[in-house]
Amino acid sequence: MKKWLPWIVVAVFAAWLLGSLRMPKDKEWAYGSFGRLPVVSNGRTQPLDSLARNTLLQLREKQTANLEPWKEWYQKPKIISATEWVLAVMMKPDDADRWPVFRIDNPDVKGLLALPGEPNLAKKQDGKHYTWLQIKPKLADLQREVIRASKVDNSKRNPYDQSLIKLWTAQELYNRIKFTLGPVGAGNSDEAVKAYMEKVDAGRAAYMARMDKKEYDESALAWLGEQFETPLVLPVEPEKSRNQQWSRMAEDLIQTSRGGGTPNFAVPEYAKIAKAYRSGNAAEFDAAVAEYQSQLADKFAPALKKGRAEQFFNFVEPFYKAMIVFVCAFLLALGYWFKPKQWDWMRRAAVGLVVVALVVHTGGLVTRMVLEGRPPVTNLYSSAIFIGWGATILGLILEMFWRNSIGVVVSSTIGFITLIIAHHLSLSGDTMEMMRAVLDTNFWLATHVVVVTLGYASTFVAGFLAIIYIIRGVFTPSLTPDISRALTRMIYGIICFAALFSFVGTVLGGIWADQSWGRFWGWDVKENGALIIVLWNALILHARWGGLIKERGLANMAIVGNIVTGWSWFGVNMLGIGLHSYGFTNAAFRALLLFWVSQLILIGLGSLPKHMWRSFQGVQDSVPPTGGKPKKNLAPATS
Repeated sequence: MKKWLPWIVVAVFAAWLLGSLRMPKDKEWAYGSFGRLPVVSNGRTQPLDSLARNTLLQLREKQTANLEPWKEWYQKPKIISATEWVLAVMMKPDDADRWPVFRIDNPDVKGLLALPGEPNLAKKQDGKHYTWLQIKPKLADLQREVIRASKVDNSKRNPYDQSLIKLWTAQELYNRIKFTLGPVGAGNSDEAVKAYMEKVDAGRAAYMARMDKKEYDESALAWLGEQFETPLVLPVEPEKSRNQQWSRMAEDLIQTSRGGGTPNFAVPEYAKIAKAYRSGNAAEFDAAVAEYQSQLADKFAPALKKGRAEQFFNFVEPFYKAMIVFVCAFLLALGYWFKPKQWDWMRRAAVGLVVVALVVHTGGLVTRMVLEGRPPVTNLYSSAIFIGWGATILGLILEMFWRNSIGVVVSSTIGFITLIIAHHLSLSGDTMEMMRAVLDTNFWLATHVVVVTLGYASTFVAGFLAIIYIIRGVFTPSLTPDISRALTRMIYGIICFAALFSFVGTVLGGIWADQSWGRFWGWDVKENGALIIVLWNALILHARWGGLIKERGLANMAIVGNIVTGWSWFGVNMLGIGLHSYGFTNAAFRALLLFWVSQLILIGLGSLPKHMWRSFQGVQDSVPPTGGKPKKNLAPATS
């Protein structure tokens, strides 16, 4: 039976993954079909499904909208999809304004907005999520504080300032979605269009008054500006467009209302969709969505096809599913360590699950590349995905040579951790955003980022192997001489690999910089970070070759490599300076600091005297009083 257990485990997970590839069909309302409609936002074509998911992630850190967050899971709260939510925001804003989708955790921000800070089931309040109508009365106070906080340097902003700016960004995103269709969201009624154009005229008057340095209506001007920050939802026929293929609803309405002409063909289609949705007529809604899709298929088939593919990618959630499989593989590998001889089936099952997770991970990575039309690494999010992918492959290679589940633990743990990091990075917005102009260049860029990121991944793998060495040696008696030698060889081999790839990747970056910026090296902070990784890996190898370190010294220096790589990967981006500050984020500073502290603690443990390690307790070197050869030491050699 044990012979077949690994195959059964792998087959169960494979069946689950294959079964999750089938998207559910629309039942009464064609929400899925509406979610496939393409729009242009954040500089790229994407389906409304992606726009809604990315917006909700920034508003409430979830890809769904919980309309009753005060209820526990067993009370069955009302949870709707991102597409249903975005429909309501665009076409029934009065209803959407009453939905608690703004997450606020900072108590000082809650106090500023006079929001209830404690859960109260009777008042349907969970103390974390709030509606637009609850925030709106104190919007002026929020704006005043945001202006103050924005003048504070990024590195000096406290949690209150960061929460203020985050909430302000969230409400701006919410209003952009709300204003996307303008009066067309109300069914394109004559009254709605008339009221809309009156606001446009008031905004124009305010703009002209400001240009003439006269008093003006700030709210009218702000409203007009918001109309031109919305997603582009109107596809422009190629023969009628010069520089762009999409336009905003506000642009078309103003042009046709003031300058005459025929409205964009998508305007009446969206009006039909909105009218049917607002009236609660599912059949008309489905027919209107299908009619608009058929018109897009004639002249904008690539955009419609991309929207369909990206919606399917969002639905499958390959990286989330890979995380689940990685966790299960890790648990099986740990189980094997308890009884290696009796439970070898667990190790083989863990290897199979890691392979399955790698297939899913690779599928997600390749799909992102196809959808973006870019190399696998374009921002911090994609670098985390790629580092996890590379580390998984390295772990499996180690398992091929040393069948002791250490490689499986490396693959599953680093794969899971990097995907968790990627998930938190996704909370800041669209992960498939267009690359910055400084990065959007040539072949050398693609090879540089891929190779140097593999250098990051391999350095982390070596560091994680060192962590396994120290934890098993200090806290368990399982660090036998054979395991010690195997781990040492793994760390040494991976560091050789890391040194090669980090060096080659850095040189390729210099070639790209020479072609893009006219200089091979400029001592930019990111360049310095990459150089530090190269030098540190070289230092480890020279120390090992020169006999300055043995097993424990090698492990400690490899863990220092984690600190160096963490700085070069994230830390330099947090400085917000230099030509490579495109990945700037200050949200991860605390996590990075905790990571460094944890690595320093591990280095401290690795530096403890040998007799304090459980794997060495009771085994000491002894020398005969009269001289001669020492007795045989059964413990692994250390320094």
